[in-house]
Amino acid sequence: MSKKNALQIVGVVFLFISGLVVIYFFKPGQSFIYPPCPVHFLTGFYCPGCGTLRGIHALLHGRFLQALDFNPFMIISIPFLGYAIISQALFKISGKGLPQVIKHPFWIWAIFVLIIVYTILRNIPFYPFNILAP
Repeated sequence: MSKKNALQIVGVVFLFISGLVVIYFFKPGQSFIYPPCPVHFLTGFYCPGCGTLRGIHALLHGRFLQALDFNPFMIISIPFLGYAIISQALFKISGKGLPQVIKHPFWIWAIFVLIIVYTILRNIPFYPFNILAP
């Protein structure tokens, strides 16, 4: 592993942990350090990421169901994002990452469509869709 790759990995890990520490100590929605969601601020609609910071804050405090209430899509995405991050780190370290199961264009498009459908459903203002809103 090159010195540049090692520094990149250390930098990313440091930023990631620092971000989690900030989210842990400063509650989103009640702290001045977080800007409002630009999509919700400008349009009044929830984007697919609305509620993510509050959900991560809840997860860091051990409140899984509350995190699921803020953004269920984020909770479901965490294992997949973790797999991708670990694979990328292993690739930087050893030149070989984990098997890439979502490499085919079909899966990329399926995820894209899923995000769009989730965004539309969470903005429908009646039950059962309104439970997807943060």
